Amino acid sequence: MSEIKHANIKVLEASHKCEHEDYEYDRRKFVPFGDAKHTLVSVYEVPPMKSPYPYHYHHKNEETFYIISGEGILKTPTGERNVTAGDFLFFPTGPEGAHKLTNCSKTEKLVYIDFDVVHDIDIAVYPDSDKIGVWGMGINKVYPQSADVPYYDGE
Repeated sequence: MSEIKHANIKVLEASHKCEHEDYEYDRRKFVPFGDAKHTLVSVYEVPPMKSPYPYHYHHKNEETFYIISGEGILKTPTGERNVTAGDFLFFPTGPEGAHKLTNCSKTEKLVYIDFDVVHDIDIAVYPDSDKIGVWGMGINKVYPQSADVPYYDGE
């Protein structure tokens, strides 16, 4: 992207994702993947008692959230804590940045902005389900870590 971008949240088209009963969100992409060299910016709206993503951490991409409205429970390696409107959350790379955000309200949406620093390729680890995800450069795959094969297998 070589130009300044300006948009109101009301004009950002929402995409809905609900592929598992515990995970659901609407996402409004302000700076989608590929529009900028190293940045993604989206607004997430998470329904009551849902999470957008499982507990995970990244090896390359850092994330920062700003809670616009609602209340949530943030799971991290040091335990769980409450988050609410006005809170900033920063997740460094590596296991110490592992996180899962869950809307704890039974009636209100949790709305937050997700600012991501992105690289051409990233690895995400899902400690609770022992999976690994590979993202970027045309790859969008998740594997069980137990699927490890010898380096020359199949050659």
